[in-house]
Amino acid sequence: MKQAHIYMHNQSAGQLIEDDNGFHFSYFSDYLILPSAVAVSLTLPLTSQTYFSKTLFPFFDGLIPEGWLLEITVKSWKVDPRDRMGLLMVSCIDCIGAVSVHPVSESDHE
Repeated sequence: MKQAHIYMHNQSAGQLIEDDNGFHFSYFSDYLILPSAVAVSLTLPLTSQTYFSKTLFPFFDGLIPEGWLLEITVKSWKVDPRDRMGLLMVSCIDCIGAVSVHPVSESDHE
């Protein structure tokens, strides 16, 4: 299982999880009650319910680099180019825009 925290304008907004069934995205309840809370994407509006998809949500997939930058990412981080969640977690910690993706390590779960 892979897990990442999703930040919106440097504010912890939710979590993205990849497990054997697919991908799950949910907003943190603490984030939802903030007056300044905004959705990370128009396709993922604010809700307390968990979103599910068999494939990586298009919004998050769109954050992953393409072309020569993807090649550099794959070689530098030794990530399988088909591992979309892995690519997202290594390349989007400090990506352009309001959203950032911060991997949660296995030791953070304990």
